[in-house]
Amino acid sequence: MKARDVFGSDEIRELTRCSDTAGFWAVGSTWASIGATFVVLARFPHPVVFVLAVVILGGRQLALAILMHEAAHRTLFKRRVLNDVFADWTCARPMMTDVASYRRHHLQHHTHTNTALDPDLSLVDPFPTTRASIARKFTRDLVGATGLKRAVGQVLINFEVLEYTVSNEVRRRPRNGRRLGQYLRAGTKNTFAFVLTNLAIAGLLAATGHLWVYSAWIVANLTTFNLFLRIRSFAEHACTERSSEPLRNTRTTRAGVLARLTVAPWHVNYHLEHHLITAVPYFRLPAMHQLLRQRGIVPPPPGYGAVIALVSGASGGA
Repeated sequence: MKARDVFGSDEIRELTRCSDTAGFWAVGSTWASIGATFVVLARFPHPVVFVLAVVILGGRQLALAILMHEAAHRTLFKRRVLNDVFADWTCARPMMTDVASYRRHHLQHHTHTNTALDPDLSLVDPFPTTRASIARKFTRDLVGATGLKRAVGQVLINFEVLEYTVSNEVRRRPRNGRRLGQYLRAGTKNTFAFVLTNLAIAGLLAATGHLWVYSAWIVANLTTFNLFLRIRSFAEHACTERSSEPLRNTRTTRAGVLARLTVAPWHVNYHLEHHLITAVPYFRLPAMHQLLRQRGIVPPPPGYGAVIALVSGASGGA
């Protein structure tokens, strides 16, 4: 099925209309919530507040990654420079990645979804698995083992030792006669923006006398961010059909308030809709979903609990 089998030209034109205002709101409100979390933690330095801050910050870090994804599709803003430069510095660089590299990788995923050529296939290929396996994965996420592995991998990508990827499939880049100095120059160039943006965050906190609050940002990046990222990945493609048909190889998931704060920021849960028309900006995905429901194209979506049960083999449908 193609988009024009479901929607008229005027509907597609309206659904794919981007907005700079919506883009600035998404980026600005995400950083405002991050700042508010820092303020509350500084004001109430209690272990329980620290844990809550780590949960919130992990969700906001995923929100930045989702906005980077929007910019990679050039749907976060109407203007190209805002997607390629502004979103790069405000969403991608603080998370140690960049829009251009992500775009090259991610567009292949859309071209070859759930096929042998899908660069993200390793994220969903092992499922369904067992409850014990899922529990071990979640434990590794929460104790920081997954985060450390991801951080080391990203550093090696930045130093151009490894090929760029966001999947579990790691490939070493050909050396092509390169020497140590060339690796160091590449690493310096590719890591500079991450260091600069994180120094800015730490510097602002230090200027207020609360540099220690930055530790919550680091802990969240090593723990809750990875858990939320994993669950979001499960929901999108795990245990779906190996097919080129987006109605069967991709899943939309129902997201309540807690899910939107953690695993499903900025309507990323409407993933089937995103695959059907990648040019639809985040804030129009719910309306697109409603049209598909009204026309009997898609069924009511499952919740995240149901998806976790499915990938862990606990569901009768697994």
